[in-house]
Amino acid sequence: MRIVDVVEKTVPIKSEIRNAFIDFSQMTCSVVAVVTDAVRDGEHVVGYGFNSNGRYAQGGLLRERFLPRLKAADPKTLVNEAGDNLDPEKIWAVLMANEKPGGHGDRSVAVGVIDMAVWDAVAKIAGKPLYRHLADTYRGGQADERVFVYAAGGYYYPGKDDGALQAEMKRYLGMGYSTVKMKIGGGDIDEDRRRIEAVLEVVGSGQALAVDANGRYDLPTAIAYAEMLRPYDLRWYEEAGDPLDFALQAELAKHYPGTMATGENLFSMQDARNLIRYGGMRPDRDILQFDPALSYGLVEYRRTLAMLEENGWSARRCIPHGGHQFALNIAAGLGLGGNESYPDVFQPFGGFADDVAVEDGMVGLPDAPGIGFERKANLWAVLRTLA
Repeated sequence: MRIVDVVEKTVPIKSEIRNAFIDFSQMTCSVVAVVTDAVRDGEHVVGYGFNSNGRYAQGGLLRERFLPRLKAADPKTLVNEAGDNLDPEKIWAVLMANEKPGGHGDRSVAVGVIDMAVWDAVAKIAGKPLYRHLADTYRGGQADERVFVYAAGGYYYPGKDDGALQAEMKRYLGMGYSTVKMKIGGGDIDEDRRRIEAVLEVVGSGQALAVDANGRYDLPTAIAYAEMLRPYDLRWYEEAGDPLDFALQAELAKHYPGTMATGENLFSMQDARNLIRYGGMRPDRDILQFDPALSYGLVEYRRTLAMLEENGWSARRCIPHGGHQFALNIAAGLGLGGNESYPDVFQPFGGFADDVAVEDGMVGLPDAPGIGFERKANLWAVLRTLA
């Protein structure tokens, strides 16, 4: 078998929301279709991929470097030993040929888009949901049939007052979520204290609320927020400082005994390893949010999981950023601790299959080959235009 075509395009996911650092009014997304000559149910198998929110479309890198390498490769170098399916690790090696170490930046996003599409195709060719394929291949057949998910929202929005913030969180609870997340750092500490207390009136418990500063603070501000947050016993305090300031993260851990979370803006196993080595993260309580769609895909994510195990971390401490079905399949198939969800924003890419409901903060996966994009109508309407 072989890849017969690869198609990419850029689509908008703009929204009039902002976090502590950026607004999303000009946000774009790359989508990719990998077309194979494998036939299932009378049609060629096509794998689809896209990048997570927070990073812009990578059309230039895809068209100029990575897709030409893939298309120029000998088809025999892209398949498994039996020749009956694609080999994601071999494809990853082709994509990264002639790339220097380091400098992960946006190239990790471009490779991650292709990698997602390849895994979607691999599972479809195998005739299994991706999570089941991963469990069978790497976990002795053990899969999590239901996965913890939390509703990420609480963005700043023009004219959005505390009442609107509370209504948003009530809506998430009504959808079946038991844990919600809100943004902080877009105003001053007194404003954020008031907003947090308004949400706590709705969710009832600090363990039902996480807060996310999106890397906004310097060390003194991060510590000041830690002192303010401590009495609320929140689910976690996320990305207080710059994601590469491991010294800040390590010092902050001395001031905040509760759970901290970070990692969504680290895009390689090497960067994740530096966080574990130097960032003061605590394997008994803290959360790692590496997003496979942004960090070279699942091939690299498996290397990250292996590194974590070598350093005494459980995969259950990983709850990926991104709110997409790819990470949900990885969580179920490889035994992660959960997955982010975007019920209201970043559509059509956020959220899960239309026929799978969130119940008590948990969600199942559709019994459909591949990642399951076809079972999410608004997303499938976009992806099907590629091939």
